[in-house]
Amino acid sequence: MNKKQKKVLTRIIISAVLVISLKIIFHIFSFNKYIELVCFMVPYFIIGYDILKKAVHGIIHGEVFDENFLMAIATVGAIILGDYVEGTAVMLFYQIGELFQSYAVGKSRKNITQLMDIRPDYANIEQDGTIEQVDPDDVETGSIIVVRPGEKIPIDGIILEGKSTLNTSALTGESLPRDAKEGDEVISGCVNLTGVLRIQTTKEFGDSTVSKILDLVENSSMKKSRSENFITRFARYYTPAVCYGALALALLPPIVSLIAGCDPQWSKWVIRALTTLVISCPCALVISIPLSFFGGIGGASAKGILVKGSNYLEQLSKTRYIVCDKTGTLTKGVFQVTEVIPAEGISKDELIEKASYVESFSNHPISKSLREAYGKEIDNSVVCDVEEISGYGVSATIGSETIAVGNIKLMKKLGVEYMEAPGTGTEVHVSINGKYAGLILISDILKPTAKTAIAGLKRAGVKQVVMLTGDTRKAADAFAKELGIDMVKSELLPADKVAEVEKLLDNKGKKEVLAFVGDGINDAPVLSRADIGIAMGALGSDAAIEAADIVLMDDDPAKITTAINISRKTLRIVHQNIVFALAVKFICLFLGAIGIANMWLAIFADVGVMVLAVLNATRCLNYKGE
Repeated sequence: MNKKQKKVLTRIIISAVLVISLKIIFHIFSFNKYIELVCFMVPYFIIGYDILKKAVHGIIHGEVFDENFLMAIATVGAIILGDYVEGTAVMLFYQIGELFQSYAVGKSRKNITQLMDIRPDYANIEQDGTIEQVDPDDVETGSIIVVRPGEKIPIDGIILEGKSTLNTSALTGESLPRDAKEGDEVISGCVNLTGVLRIQTTKEFGDSTVSKILDLVENSSMKKSRSENFITRFARYYTPAVCYGALALALLPPIVSLIAGCDPQWSKWVIRALTTLVISCPCALVISIPLSFFGGIGGASAKGILVKGSNYLEQLSKTRYIVCDKTGTLTKGVFQVTEVIPAEGISKDELIEKASYVESFSNHPISKSLREAYGKEIDNSVVCDVEEISGYGVSATIGSETIAVGNIKLMKKLGVEYMEAPGTGTEVHVSINGKYAGLILISDILKPTAKTAIAGLKRAGVKQVVMLTGDTRKAADAFAKELGIDMVKSELLPADKVAEVEKLLDNKGKKEVLAFVGDGINDAPVLSRADIGIAMGALGSDAAIEAADIVLMDDDPAKITTAINISRKTLRIVHQNIVFALAVKFICLFLGAIGIANMWLAIFADVGVMVLAVLNATRCLNYKGE
């Protein structure tokens, strides 16, 4: 408990002791009613002075109809009618409920803070051979920082010296640590577990990953869901309606009785009106619904899923169409040589060597994969007359040999007969001095969880999983068949992907949601166009964080199903709280209006329902899988 909560608890204990003591004393001994009033005013003001103060403040500023006003009117009215114990007890139990709610919300916030405890307190900056602790905001781009074992990496950068193991669980939700070595890019928020690292910063703290993530989490509550907006609008009309209804209940029956020549029984009807005011307090809804979404966003954060607002969390529960990019989403986006088929008179090793030398000047992923397959140091000095033929490939001269490396179109252009590829993948054909030398197949590799991710989406009620890719039709169809994808569109440009998503949006139902999952960089236009944009494999990607509505902080496509399940669990709890709170309140309001419910039942309808709703809402923080 914080200081404020401890202070309220002390007031509750003192007030409760005084009320019980006074009740016993006045039960044994008889005193003048004014003495009783003065005595009960002591515990009443101890426990309720802040509520009365807020009620007066609200009236002065034109914000009359809130829970403070309802409590003030109900309790003051009860005391005026001589129900000193009931009036004080209502205020006492209301404060107990408020304390419980404050503690629950505080605990939820603390849990989320612990889950997202990634803000670094300082940075060790290296200057002139000495190390100085400074505020991360003061570190400029290009500075050298030192991160010791047990410290958080404060700013994104590149490791200049050292190797270590990094704990990324606060960012990705993954328990397994990652190895990092010289030359690797590292992001802020990770915890250095073993070795000392010297890192050159590539961003300022305000632009670093940890800063962007914290900003997302802190501002996620700004974007409200339809359920939250409904409760806000509902409370705006519900509270004044109940107040006017209570006023009518206090005045109309006695007036009708007077006209009819009967006893008006003012006291009885005023007590009923005050009882309905206590029952009608909308605290359970106003508090528990935002808390449910807050808990859902916090629970998702614990799994490495950043949701930009409760509106996106609510929409995600209605997702019926998932459109995926292939490279970097369902595959690793790392090309590897999967097959080498040499022509007669040349070995596999020689074919790889020739292709690697010709491609040695290129940074294209295919070129890199060829060099990795070769695995030896390349002497660029022997390569000359390098010509890159856009859309075809590369040719170069090595010694007395003119070597061409490229696609089928290059072979056709050179008039070289080529062989058909037996498998799927990117085809790299090689010719030496105008004679066909062989074929190298390079393929992207499926992520280990890609297949189970698609199966999980089907179990989660997704109607159709669509894959959009710029890859060849043959390769795309092979991937789609292996994964169990419903529909695949291949050989697409970024503009074509937007057009395909537009078609799907036109054909889906009005209440159905389409989510696009991409790498967040090349797919930014589609991420923005879909109902929900989910950035996949976006660790440290500025473009992903900007373009997407939901950011998955690692490369695991199975997290999409996890996000959908968290969303649906949160919505179930929200609907449970709405139905439960409204049902209990309307039943108790009816019972209060006809005189069956007394102040004690009113206290349960207000405080009891609020406590139960808040307890239910905190369940959103924990997701263990479904």
